[in-house]
Amino acid sequence: MSFMYDEAIDGPLPTVDRAELAAALRAGAPKLEILTDREDLRPFECDGLAAYRAVPLLVVLPSTVEEVRAVLKIAAARGVPVVARGAGTGLSGGAMPLEKGILLVMAKFTRIVEVDPDACVARVEPGVRNLAISQAVAQHGLYYAPDPSSQIACSIGGNIAENAGGVHCLKYGLTVHNVLKVDMLTIDGELITLGSDAFDSPGFDLLALFTGSEGMLGIVVEVTVKLLPKPPSVKVLMASFDDIVRAGEAVAKIIGEGVIPGGLEMMDNLSIRAAEDFIHAGYPVDAEAILLCELDGSHDDVDEDVERVGALLQAAGASDLRVARDEAERQRFWAGRKNAFPAVGRITPDYYCMDGTIPRRELPRVLTGIAALSDQFGLRVANVFHAGDGNLHPLILFDANQPGEMDRAEALGGRILELCVEVGGSITGEHGVGREKINQMCVQFKQGEIEYFHAVKAAFDPSCLLNPGKNIPTLRRCAEFGKMHVHMGQLKFPELERF
Repeated sequence: MSFMYDEAIDGPLPTVDRAELAAALRAGAPKLEILTDREDLRPFECDGLAAYRAVPLLVVLPSTVEEVRAVLKIAAARGVPVVARGAGTGLSGGAMPLEKGILLVMAKFTRIVEVDPDACVARVEPGVRNLAISQAVAQHGLYYAPDPSSQIACSIGGNIAENAGGVHCLKYGLTVHNVLKVDMLTIDGELITLGSDAFDSPGFDLLALFTGSEGMLGIVVEVTVKLLPKPPSVKVLMASFDDIVRAGEAVAKIIGEGVIPGGLEMMDNLSIRAAEDFIHAGYPVDAEAILLCELDGSHDDVDEDVERVGALLQAAGASDLRVARDEAERQRFWAGRKNAFPAVGRITPDYYCMDGTIPRRELPRVLTGIAALSDQFGLRVANVFHAGDGNLHPLILFDANQPGEMDRAEALGGRILELCVEVGGSITGEHGVGREKINQMCVQFKQGEIEYFHAVKAAFDPSCLLNPGKNIPTLRRCAEFGKMHVHMGQLKFPELERF
């Protein structure tokens, strides 16, 4: 798969001389680390979605806000696009560089600036790892709630760009619910503060707009996050099912009874077997599906909820029910789930990780639909879900060395996302749109909505220099995508008829 800038936005990029640009950057920021040799640039050619690759014109690794400001001002003056990158763990191609652009790597911004345990907040730089925040505040009995599976490596700046979630976002929310304030630089180098140290701030809620904007509106240079007290009691139930549809129905029953678990995750048989072989978490390898349900709070409340949820799961058809005996077993249960992606990577040459969200009530229907699409395209799919909030992560197994399999995997992924839209869901839950889902944006949104997205982008970045060609499609792209769907007999969405 390949992706060129002018496939997604109108107009070609200006040709820029690498040596001349590097000289201008060194003059503007003498201590700035700049990479220009091709062998140094190639490690940055993709993010976690390795299917799309491009070698950047050059890479800069600033270590101060002033250096970031200098890079942006020089880029703006010369009309050179800038793509921001954190840890590179994103899964939608959002941090994929441009061959005629600067890749701005924020990996050196790793300071935890301040921790205020009384106010339950921490100020951190964007390159700080997600897990490092919880580790730094553990001595105060606090933690940072959002916990994506890549939390050992992913950065808080990247989490803000994609509005990352994790296995506990059902109860504690996404990144947008756990950030109070962001300091960001515009493409012109102006420092702006969004949000405040209070729980609310006057004016438009630009912090919510910025969170999930995928590096298209500005560059994060500091973040103030909310911290939570560790709950007194935490227990995990693991329910096994002989039918994956019944497992999906059980999710709706738990939420319908008013129980909000700390986490509620589902895995199908293929992902169960892969994770158990890799992690030895104690998963039942003969089960068609398992649900992991974590309950936290006061000791009395958790004990009561465990009994209540256990009864609901058994009534829903669970063939086996286990409660983690101790903290070590609880951690093993979660380790299997959090390592499901690399575990699946051990049983297939390649896999394509999807990310869509659906109403919980539609989970059985969508599971049946994914199975039918898997048969239609002739590719296996391992299902791993944030089932409690309807966030699906189907993993499409394929072999890129086999002619046509990569294209088939991409087409299957697109159909799964379109199925999510068909049942009233969304094409992303936490991975973002990036390059990967830009066509499906044409299915999700109408022409007028896409025009408003472009207007918002232009308000922050009128020259379209920050991460161009990602997230928001042009109307031209949507028109071409609509024609392709008509040709393939797949036009089920009236939105595409508008283009």
